[in-house]
Amino acid sequence: MTAVAELMDYADVIERFNPVLGLEVHVELNTKTKMFCGCPNEFGGEPNTKVCPTCLGLPGALPVVNGKAVEGAIRIGLALNCEIAEWCRFARKNYFYPDMPKNFQTSQYDEPIAFNGYLDVTLDDGEVVRVEIERAHMEEDTGKSLHVGGATGRIHGAEHSLLDYNRAGVPLIEIVTKPIEGTGERAPEVARAYVTALRDLLRALDVSDVRMDQGSLRCDANVSLMAKDATEFGTRTETKNVNSLRSVERAVRYEMTRQAAILAEGGSIKQETRHFQEADGTTSSGRTKETAEDYRYFPEPDLVPIAPSREWVDELRGTLPELPSERRKRIQTEWSLSDEALRDLLNVGAVDLVAATVEAGASPDEARGWWVNTLAQEANAREVELADLPITPKQVAEVIGLVSSGELTNKLAKEVVQGVLAGEGEPRDVVDKRGLKVVSDDSALLAAIDEALAAQPDVADKIRGGKVAAAGAIVGAVMKATKGQADAKRVRELIIERVGS
Repeated sequence: MTAVAELMDYADVIERFNPVLGLEVHVELNTKTKMFCGCPNEFGGEPNTKVCPTCLGLPGALPVVNGKAVEGAIRIGLALNCEIAEWCRFARKNYFYPDMPKNFQTSQYDEPIAFNGYLDVTLDDGEVVRVEIERAHMEEDTGKSLHVGGATGRIHGAEHSLLDYNRAGVPLIEIVTKPIEGTGERAPEVARAYVTALRDLLRALDVSDVRMDQGSLRCDANVSLMAKDATEFGTRTETKNVNSLRSVERAVRYEMTRQAAILAEGGSIKQETRHFQEADGTTSSGRTKETAEDYRYFPEPDLVPIAPSREWVDELRGTLPELPSERRKRIQTEWSLSDEALRDLLNVGAVDLVAATVEAGASPDEARGWWVNTLAQEANAREVELADLPITPKQVAEVIGLVSSGELTNKLAKEVVQGVLAGEGEPRDVVDKRGLKVVSDDSALLAAIDEALAAQPDVADKIRGGKVAAAGAIVGAVMKATKGQADAKRVRELIIERVGS
């Protein structure tokens, strides 16, 4: 049984230490084929059915670079304000691991395709932090190991392991930041905000589906602490393959409190990889962290260098879409949003969803209300990202349209949304299946009103006496009788007419 780590109170950590972060984000590109062969680049499928001699590393099989992957790498570099290399090449990163069929990974080492960039990141309160990018380089993904038996699903304690090489050779871009210093207590928040901004940027470029739950976007979080009077960085740990935005923040915060407790007791930090435990937000030891020398990098002899012409780079620069930061500024102006309202949209990850809902026919205010309030609460309850809810902007726009046309009340609309989230079909399907359409027949409403007035004659007298507010009691009774499917405004009008006649 693993011992529970000692942790330092977070406020004490900040008082005694300066955190330093380094974030490495791996993004799988959405090319049709793999990085160095013609196998399909598709998620899932029966194990070992999307493989060939090249991605299996069989003797005599030679790789060929995927041109679309190079194009995607350059576009990512440009969007991150990087310099694009005039000449670069691949290298072999040597290490033995079962999910590496060749016993080396084809990657880039000292000659990446993109380098020296930055990404401006907006925090929850609107503060902007510039995160400097060291490099963005091309490589291939590994296969997957499935460890069978044991309690953790990891290799320790497993009875045996199975290997699936479908993912081996999938095009990867690894984006590495320079050391992120000076963020203090906001370091965990900066980490989450950076990965969020990077995900949004990659989605806008349409180079990846950035599905963290499927591993097409993964973050390795490097964390170290410096004493307040120190001049050199502390020893870092690397928490591997963190697969949600919330978990990035939790992993950084936990490592800060764990490392601080060790240092305060006079201990030292082991340079190692660690695994994040989603269940309790802790990290656990993996393996001793290798250095660059351990990987014995050397140039890949089977691939020619890549030398993108400046004309091609300029052509690709012209294909960049409106980037998220520019789009936010435009949307804020067009929708007349305050800085606070825009921050609310950003904080719940709703900008693109609201924009898509508006494009589908809804007004900005109505779309914003549904995503920021009702649906954000649903996402929190399910502990998922807003974009991962099983409802589309088009469906939300359709619900808003049903309310605008008078076919649904706001209360009924929420029931329809719940039905869509439950997988009951499109909004109109849910309306029909659940019988949620508004009762708009005046004769049916008058019958319910007469019944309510007969049951509460004193209320009718108050209304006749000029106390119009008393009509609320009759409205409530009618709404109950119609199971919430009446238009409350129309019911009130009919009550006043009925009592006054």
